Amino acid sequence: MVVVALGTGDYAVPPWDVVRSLTGHGTAVTDYVVRTLRLPRVSMALVVGASLGISGAIFQSVARNPLGSPDLVGFETGAATGALLQILVLGGGPAAVALSAVGGGFGTALAVYALAYRRGVHGYRLILVGLAVAAALSSVNSYLIVKASLQEAQAAAVWMTGSLNGRGWEQLGPTAAAAAVLVPAALWLSPHLRAMELGDPAAKALGVPVERSRLLLVLVAVMLAAVATAAAGPISFVALAAPQLARRVTRTAGVALVPAGLMGALLLLASDYGAQRVLAPIQLPVGIMTGAIGGLYLMWLLVHEWRSARA
Repeated sequence: MVVVALGTGDYAVPPWDVVRSLTGHGTAVTDYVVRTLRLPRVSMALVVGASLGISGAIFQSVARNPLGSPDLVGFETGAATGALLQILVLGGGPAAVALSAVGGGFGTALAVYALAYRRGVHGYRLILVGLAVAAALSSVNSYLIVKASLQEAQAAAVWMTGSLNGRGWEQLGPTAAAAAVLVPAALWLSPHLRAMELGDPAAKALGVPVERSRLLLVLVAVMLAAVATAAAGPISFVALAAPQLARRVTRTAGVALVPAGLMGALLLLASDYGAQRVLAPIQLPVGIMTGAIGGLYLMWLLVHEWRSARA
């Protein structure tokens, strides 16, 4: 998919020439098209998609529910609130918007965790509290956009859709650096996550500090989602669908953080490729494509869960 995305466009590059350019053996023209014009966007799609996939896998495991996802339980909505406050109220630049998005997601996570804590945090309570917080923050976001000027509202609406348009190396650097810290942290905590899927009593018997591990895992997952949102806006359904699809592809019932990250990267890159080609030369925001695909997936998941409950 990377080779296809790098080779497709107004100036088509054959797959072998894409590989030659990536390995440093391309011509000046192909190097410019592949490595300068297209590679930053493709790389951003991979990093953001992998971050969302791993974040979703952690949330679904902690909540023990396939509907546990940062875009459904308010964390991406909180990141969007932070960004909108910076765009519409404070008037900060791109760096300030990114930091505000991370801060908004982090603050929302702390609020949801505190409200859901009753002698521990349990999956359904975390999801219900997250949905309530997400609804409240969505109303705040709508109010901010309605009260803004037309130009500011248009800029905010574009950001809220989620897009990789115009993303270059300067945006990719901080995002990749944050992912390089957070992804190893998630992998380091993954053995605790696997033990906790056996249930809190079993995990405690295995020597796992359940509540501390759960809090650390939630914080890592929130930061991954917030960094992804800061880089590309709130992109829906990738975090929801990627872990479930990865489990089905790998045929495993346990936590699969690496496959979930790879599946998230594939979903976002394929969605962005489709968003650029469906109405070419008009480029749709990738959030529209993931929302359309994710809506169908969510309907299928709800029907599947309903049938499982009846059985």
